[in-house]
Amino acid sequence: MARCALLLAALLAAAPAAVLGQAEPASGASRLIPAVRAVDVAAVRTLLSAAVDADGRQPDGATALHWAVHRESLEIADLLLGAGADVDAANDLGVTPLLMACARGHGALVERLLAAGADPNGALAGGETALMAAARAGGPGAVDALLDAGAHVNAIETTRGQSALMWAVANRRPAITRMLLDHGADIHARTGTRRRVYNMGGSRSAGSASRGIALEEVAEGGTTPLLFAARSGDLESARLLIAAGADVHDTAADGNTALNIAAHSGHGSLAAFLLDAGADPNAAPLGYTALHAAVLRGTLRDRGVANDDPGAGLPLVRALLEHGADPNARLTSGTPVRRWSHDFAFMDRWVGATPFWLAARFLEVEMLRVLAAAGADPRQPSRDGTTPLMAAAGQGYNRGGGSAFIRDRRDFSSYNPVESAALGSTIPAAEERLARAAVAAALALGADVNAANDAGDTALHAAASHGMNRVIELLTSRGADPDVENRRGETPLALAFYADGIGGDRFVREDTAALLRSLAETEVPTETETSADTETPADRLTEFAHPARPHERPAAQGLTNPIAATPASVAAGAALYRAHCATCHGPTGRGDGRLAAATAAYGARPSNLADTTWRHGGSDGEIFAAIRDGIGPDFAMDAFRGRLGEPDIWNLVNYLRSLR
Repeated sequence: MARCALLLAALLAAAPAAVLGQAEPASGASRLIPAVRAVDVAAVRTLLSAAVDADGRQPDGATALHWAVHRESLEIADLLLGAGADVDAANDLGVTPLLMACARGHGALVERLLAAGADPNGALAGGETALMAAARAGGPGAVDALLDAGAHVNAIETTRGQSALMWAVANRRPAITRMLLDHGADIHARTGTRRRVYNMGGSRSAGSASRGIALEEVAEGGTTPLLFAARSGDLESARLLIAAGADVHDTAADGNTALNIAAHSGHGSLAAFLLDAGADPNAAPLGYTALHAAVLRGTLRDRGVANDDPGAGLPLVRALLEHGADPNARLTSGTPVRRWSHDFAFMDRWVGATPFWLAARFLEVEMLRVLAAAGADPRQPSRDGTTPLMAAAGQGYNRGGGSAFIRDRRDFSSYNPVESAALGSTIPAAEERLARAAVAAALALGADVNAANDAGDTALHAAASHGMNRVIELLTSRGADPDVENRRGETPLALAFYADGIGGDRFVREDTAALLRSLAETEVPTETETSADTETPADRLTEFAHPARPHERPAAQGLTNPIAATPASVAAGAALYRAHCATCHGPTGRGDGRLAAATAAYGARPSNLADTTWRHGGSDGEIFAAIRDGIGPDFAMDAFRGRLGEPDIWNLVNYLRSLR
């Protein structure tokens, strides 16, 4: 289809060049085209009155009527047709005036040409019809005129086997989709199929096949209009197609589903619609589920371009989980990746990854919490033993040398030496902050801080190799061993000494090395050890839990509850609690919500709001501030500022008081 668009574009670009490059003979016929090109109506009328040949041609075969359509001059087109111009004259590319008018979506010109006898089913050599061109351009008047004139609604072009309906959907033209469906367009038509060899989730660089990257022959095509809608994100056309009887379980030649295609393409709202229509949230014909794809794509439309679909990212993750998506499904294979591309591909080295693992890798802190609440295992590693905690710390994250040239972890970029040289080899501060937050969330949800993968690397090795000092400090405060050696005999300190530099050079991360030396020389008490003498086991709650100590902030302690704890207030607070808190803290505040069930095995649980919240005498103001602002420096509990108004929060405080 892209080739067809380029063909018509080539006509428009090449015709003026052909005219400008030719010598002008003195005949009247040769003067007609320049007059039309200049939209000189008076000159055209004069020349036609002198019986100039209305069908004179340029060297590329274009006539004056082609130029009238190109200039969108209905008046000149009428003059030429009235003088007997050939309405179906084709240039050397086979393009007629009608095809040109349809490609521009010009309904009035299409109507006039059809009235003059233009063939509504005329096509280019590859089978591209005027109706396809009009459907792509989105001209309702042109499409309506063609259909009324007898255009074949289900004609297909011969290169890919695509129809006008497919072109309309692929270009997000729901009004045209409706018109074509009303005239009997085939919703079950499929494009042709072919097989191509792809690099399956390996290196994006040249010569990857010679380095043992898996190549696989992949089926392509077999695409229905609904699958085109899933790929383009045409939600309205998808609604029309499903209403007309399209199969929500449609699969392409490679087996992929409409839901997975929509999620992988970043079209969250359309994916949510397909879920409501009955799509299987756990289908994984290509090795990944829609939940994997939703996490991989996040909220990006393209490299560095935000997605304007409000249903993408976290909303789609929630929708999939609500429809029964398995949060512990594992990636079973990589997906095709083009050389030097920025494709959102699943890399072969990620095989075994769960959606939680991917969320950790891409530093999606809120996704981690949502997935954990749905039962995701925070310790499930990928095939090579890399855990989500290691992924968050940067394990296996290859920046191609200079760290900073990758703008974020979804920037699937090829090496850029200019950016690397300019930015150096320091992790961007924003990425390190996100990495620390993701590491903290993974730890709070039960991750093993000293787990090692098959190569013997730990999360601390990863953080050291990338020079993320704040992450190193956090990991060691939770008990990470700074002296641990991987299977190559390397400690985190060794990786800081021999970090990857620009262009593959080695260099020393001096500040990271100094930090690790100091940690190795000093016994670093963990947070649990620090509080062991003063806290009971019930007090040792994770960052995800409610605080067991007052905030000790005068401003918070001084806040006075303006709402009396009436039955109505407590009831309102109870409703808010069920909506926002019960998933973690349980239906009665005992710390036994779905999150607790998912993480209890790892020693982490939400607090018992009927007991530990009040053990240290927390005031109403402190509880209010905790709900409003969130808890902990590592974003352990969400802030509800902006989601709940102050009266709602005070009602929630009154309900929590009733649990004591």
